[in-house]
Amino acid sequence: MKTYRLDISSWTASFRYPNLISGLQPTLEVPPLSTVLGLINAAAGQYLEHEALEIGYYFEFAAKEVDLETIYMIEAGKKGQGSNSAKSNVIQREFLFETRLSLYCSNRKIVDYFRTPVYPLLLGRSSDLATVEQISEVELVEMEKANKIRGQIVPLKGNYLPGVIQALPKYFTNTFPRQNIGTEPYSVIRFNNFDLATKISAFRDNSLQKDGVDIYFHHFKLQDYVVSHLSQI
Repeated sequence: MKTYRLDISSWTASFRYPNLISGLQPTLEVPPLSTVLGLINAAAGQYLEHEALEIGYYFEFAAKEVDLETIYMIEAGKKGQGSNSAKSNVIQREFLFETRLSLYCSNRKIVDYFRTPVYPLLLGRSSDLATVEQISEVELVEMEKANKIRGQIVPLKGNYLPGVIQALPKYFTNTFPRQNIGTEPYSVIRFNNFDLATKISAFRDNSLQKDGVDIYFHHFKLQDYVVSHLSQI
């Protein structure tokens, strides 16, 4: 399969666990799908309502450490709005160092957004600035029973791959406040994981690591998740 690969790097990255507010703030070792779709929105400079999108990605890093960070907690005002009252606190936050994201997409329009991004590209927080190193066309080899799936997230349902199991959103609404869409459990599989015997169909990029990596492609159609979300409200 021919597709485009966008190589994006950053000095630091941090992908917070949903619903963790206080105490040590750990980082996921692979960005959620919502983070990658947000990256595409930043490059496009607008909220994209995807009619049909197919993307895959691979993520690796050199090290993981903990740093101290000052945060400011704003007290809730009337009707849930923020007030002018805030107090500072120091927390521990995990972060990833020297990261690299390889994003696969056959949609030429989306790829072109990354040639001249409208907004800064971030891999996590506002300080985690990212750079597009290279955009290239690649040939991926289809693997019916992929065994080198690593550096990715894969839906748990129907696949049941070992890894850190975490409920993650696919996307967020274009409203205020934003609401998550399509949350489901995923297996978070780090880049240096061992080979896994699976029944998953994926596409191998032989240029990654010494023996290649099998890329799982996510299929996304925004309208499906919006309808499902509205039915639950």
